[in-house]
Amino acid sequence: MFGNEARRAVAWMNGCEGDPKLPVGSIETRTLTVVPSPSKAMERLNVAIRELKCSPPPLTSGILRLQVPIEEQIEAIEWLHAQHDNLPRCFFSGRRSRANRNGFNLLMDIGNENGDTSFTNNLVGVAGVGSAVFFQQLHPFSYHDWRSIKRFLSPKCPLIRAYGAIRFDATANISPEWKAFGSFCFMVPQVEFDELEGSSMLATTIAWDNALSWTWDEAIRSLETTMQQIASVVVKLKKEASGESILSKTHVPNKTHWDLAVKKALQAINTSTSELVKVVLARSSRILTATNIDPIAWLACLQVEGEDAYQFCLQPPNGPAFVGNTPELLFHRKWLSISSEALAATRARGESRALDLQIEHDLLSSPKDHLEFTVVRENIQNKLESVCDRVVVEPKKTVRKLPRIQHLYAQLTGNLRKEDDEFEILSSLHPTPAVCGLPKEAARLFISETEMFDRGMYAGPVGWFGGGESEFAVGIRSALVEKDSGALIYAGAGIVEGSNPSSEWDELELKTSQCTKLLQLEVPRHSNVENLEIIY
Repeated sequence: MFGNEARRAVAWMNGCEGDPKLPVGSIETRTLTVVPSPSKAMERLNVAIRELKCSPPPLTSGILRLQVPIEEQIEAIEWLHAQHDNLPRCFFSGRRSRANRNGFNLLMDIGNENGDTSFTNNLVGVAGVGSAVFFQQLHPFSYHDWRSIKRFLSPKCPLIRAYGAIRFDATANISPEWKAFGSFCFMVPQVEFDELEGSSMLATTIAWDNALSWTWDEAIRSLETTMQQIASVVVKLKKEASGESILSKTHVPNKTHWDLAVKKALQAINTSTSELVKVVLARSSRILTATNIDPIAWLACLQVEGEDAYQFCLQPPNGPAFVGNTPELLFHRKWLSISSEALAATRARGESRALDLQIEHDLLSSPKDHLEFTVVRENIQNKLESVCDRVVVEPKKTVRKLPRIQHLYAQLTGNLRKEDDEFEILSSLHPTPAVCGLPKEAARLFISETEMFDRGMYAGPVGWFGGGESEFAVGIRSALVEKDSGALIYAGAGIVEGSNPSSEWDELELKTSQCTKLLQLEVPRHSNVENLEIIY
């Protein structure tokens, strides 16, 4: 559940507690007439909800989505920023510069109330508050849990989706800062705002199951409570540095302990009796600020840099917000077609075109980086081949350039033999050698024995399940934003033969720079300079 305290404050249905073998009675989407603004969409939905109260369905379980198209395109993240933060929140947006790639470009058929017409739009981003049904447990994500989620989804209703994340290591103890998330955490939003290319859409979802002691009447009352808290006025966000005063910055591990950990990893890799080829070591950096960090405003700033990345936010009720701007796809499935990516090795961008090309050449020709990248690509290819009839790797090795950094990159595509292989591919791909190492179990064990903090959802799968389509990114370039406690910023570096502790530390600094640059490092005018703790 979303934590016992949150459960006492407001009730939602945990879909993991049901029988995944029993289908829900009805899965339905109803599209209402187009309106010009979010406020008009709110009015239309409230009328529809009142009408539903007067004519409850005869079924003991089901899920119903009501959606109202809006003529104006409004950014989903700006709508989310206008909402109260006392409800569970989620946000997910796909890559924006990949016109010809598979991914978050959903073709939707949206008709009028009689289903007479349809048109196509591209989905840019989704923001949600409240939970029509959530899925959370303390045990590792299982096939039973996957089936419990899929029970509420249907290809006929492509926008009924469960958004969420899974821990990097479900076998590790959950630390206090990650307690609200459990081992995994997914939600079908009660109220959802969809940003489309050229338009928008506001939707509500009602889910009920008498077998879970969550009736239609309870679901309707919960939705009405949430709707009363929804703001329909959306204000433009300034996507620029927040100017927060950073009081301290503390790394775990610090530079000294990082050097020792990398040397320990290299010793294990170079030992003839060890099977370890690569291990990814991570760092947690706690940033304390003079005022609370607004996670949604921070994420909006990250979007400026994230034209070719996924942005995400997941926040359970009364919990911290897990936000990120990750370039790495874990997998995307549409029907039986599946794609994944290998992304490894890191360099900064050059200040000039000539320097950038030189850095690119060095990255392509580096034996150390080639080894790190090849380990990742071949491992993903092997995993896909175990559940696919045919796997194509194209390109096999190129450079992918992001605004501040560049990586070695390959794309892999295939066709699953059956839809249930989605769970198998999720379980086998995560964690990839890009965030864990190789062999996976040896690397995971080394990490658990060496790292002195809980990764939580960092480097775990983050994304969504749909009826005929699912998409997950890898939760890197991410942070956990806590009320009154600043933020924990995470980054990792792959250690292979030839790695250098100082160079890997510099890579951590480079990867976290996209987050820290949005918080201006300044000492409050009346503070004692000696109290400013910066451990490099």
